[in-house]
Amino acid sequence: MSQSNESIFKKVYTLLLTHSTLVFFIVMLVAAAFLSDRFYTVNNITNVLRQSVPLGIVALGLLFVILTGGIDLSVGSIMALVSVAVALWIPDYGIFGSSLFAIALGAFIGAGAGILIAYFKVAPFVATLAMMTIARGISLIISKGQPVFIDNVAFTDFGTANLLNIPTLFWVLLLILAFALFIYKKTAFGRLVISLGSNEVATQFAGIRVERYKFAVYVISGIACAVAGILATTRTGVGSPVFGIGFELDAIAAVVIGGASLSGGRGTVINTLIGVLILSIISNVMNLMNIPGYHQQVVKGGIIILAVLLESLKNKQQLSR
Repeated sequence: MSQSNESIFKKVYTLLLTHSTLVFFIVMLVAAAFLSDRFYTVNNITNVLRQSVPLGIVALGLLFVILTGGIDLSVGSIMALVSVAVALWIPDYGIFGSSLFAIALGAFIGAGAGILIAYFKVAPFVATLAMMTIARGISLIISKGQPVFIDNVAFTDFGTANLLNIPTLFWVLLLILAFALFIYKKTAFGRLVISLGSNEVATQFAGIRVERYKFAVYVISGIACAVAGILATTRTGVGSPVFGIGFELDAIAAVVIGGASLSGGRGTVINTLIGVLILSIISNVMNLMNIPGYHQQVVKGGIIILAVLLESLKNKQQLSR
């Protein structure tokens, strides 16, 4: 291989590696057309967009946690508790009141994890595992282990409505995406969260109260889970105490596939959404191909491994420069 050809190869390799999330997304869009002739139908695309909303909102909240080098295992349980709470509160407080209380509930649980992690130095894995167990237990207690059906047409219609031929829920996701992007790029909070994950000691020596930021990201994650739980409930019309089991794995996978580092300090809002869409497309295509759910878990696990390997290659390339 000539030196010029080798140089071109390295440039192409570097470009593909740098934008691996976007490349993978494009590959999935092309592959979906060959794997199922039903993928590019209007109804199916609408379904993919609608189903991606809860995962997208949770992943965007989780991104800020992961940027600090933390983790949140309680996301699925918070969604379940919120879905049950909303279903129980709607008859008494209406849609707006019950939704407001549910978001406050999500923030409260996130704050509980944040206090343990930021101020009592409990490991994020342990603290959020405890909150996951507590939230799931409370949802089972208040629902008596049974689904709670919602008899409110306005609430359930919102989950199936379209605006300009795009699911209304997806418009909500785009609004939250814009807000997350603003925080990430245009605020001191976003820059300090990234700095905290990159080098916590240096950030602390700079006079930054890192505890406040650690606490805040878990509150953000709790609020995101609450919003996702409410919107997911509008689709089903049922508050379920067993909702969201294993959802934390999908959310973490989406953030990692989007190029975020679990050690903190690296990740972007747009790539996180792309990671969510990649997972949603993969699940949808496998459903169209009638692949059993257990097999789908194996495929998702393989994709997570691939994403981690790509991150490792990126790190090695950056170190070699």
